[in-house]
Amino acid sequence: MTLSLDQAGRQAWQWLEAAAEFSETRDVDHEGVTRRCATGEHRRVLEALTEWMEALGMSVRLDNAANLIGRHASHSPDARTLLIGSHQDTVPHGGKYDGMMGVILPLALVMYLRGNDISLPFHIDVVAFSDEEGTRFSSTLLGSKVLAGTFEPEMLKTTDDQGVTLHAALEAFGCDPTRIPLDRYSPEEVVAFLEVHIEQGPQLEHASLPVGVVSAITGIERHQVKIHGMAGHAGTVPMSLRRDALVGAAEVIRLVDVLCKETKDLVGVVGKIENAPNGVNVIPQTTTLSIELRSPHDEVRQRARKYLIEQIGVALETLDLAFGHTLTYEQSAVQCSSWLTATLEEAVQDCGIEPLVLFSGAGHDGLAMADLCDIGMLFVRCREGVSHHPSEAIEPEDLTAAVEVLVHTCQRLARRQPLA
Repeated sequence: MTLSLDQAGRQAWQWLEAAAEFSETRDVDHEGVTRRCATGEHRRVLEALTEWMEALGMSVRLDNAANLIGRHASHSPDARTLLIGSHQDTVPHGGKYDGMMGVILPLALVMYLRGNDISLPFHIDVVAFSDEEGTRFSSTLLGSKVLAGTFEPEMLKTTDDQGVTLHAALEAFGCDPTRIPLDRYSPEEVVAFLEVHIEQGPQLEHASLPVGVVSAITGIERHQVKIHGMAGHAGTVPMSLRRDALVGAAEVIRLVDVLCKETKDLVGVVGKIENAPNGVNVIPQTTTLSIELRSPHDEVRQRARKYLIEQIGVALETLDLAFGHTLTYEQSAVQCSSWLTATLEEAVQDCGIEPLVLFSGAGHDGLAMADLCDIGMLFVRCREGVSHHPSEAIEPEDLTAAVEVLVHTCQRLARRQPLA
């Protein structure tokens, strides 16, 4: 008896519902899912995943960074390995699907392969990364950095809000942090890394498509801009003589908005503003704001940055305001492998779906895994583009579509010589 794609999709839905129960908060109370690295909730979800993996005939292991890895073995013991996975952790009061869907869907894939006696010339390792969000330790991409071999031991000294170090938390979880370097994969043993993730945006829904292919993971930079004016009485200083820092901030916000709307593949936001002295009848003397720019093309982002800082300088000089500027964070974009992106596009077409290629405006484990191997990503439609929120939602039938794309992707990889 064969297993249908609908059955695999329905099982994925049931697993996702069950996984959402392992949370500090409860979705039934509209508080979303909160699951942090190396906590009781993390342990319980890994126990459930282990049970589901073993029921599929997979071998299961926990590495020293608390990544859970289940292997669907090839008929060839010396075969290379296709890594597929995502993160188990969430933001506080997050949704059911960000991260976890990318762990569950490859299990549904394995279920379908086994149910239909489909053999592959490579192993499939399904990975539940321990920590991508960095919610507990600010240890962003912990799990994937370990597998990629770029983990920095200094990260083990980071602490959570209770002062517990990452090292101590991993030890309490049953890991040996001193052995983390041994958990890396070697490039020679890996075919590629695939991640399936909710889109976290509205483009697929607007296009009425269940899935889309990711071309790149965005580059990000953040800035702090501090604008200096002069405080004064709001009722006595003439408007023409004022040096209002908050007025300068408004102009900066306008410049960011215009630049991002007029520049292809660029998005940005002024997300944080602090104003001083912050009195109702005092002209603002100092306004500090954040600027974030994102683009899948580093040259676009860097060119936009240069232009923006120049424009800010001109605008604030006109207002007789001074400013200081600091680049506080920068992360380069990562391009998905062209051959793997093409393979995913072809697999989407195999399913009778129009392939839409789009870039990811959010970071993912692929940022770290790209240091190990070629990466590819498949997006699944999410309702109204909402993510990192309890109302995060997907359509059950889209899970079936994603499983089908994964099946065709694996079959196309099996026919590819060489595999990478």
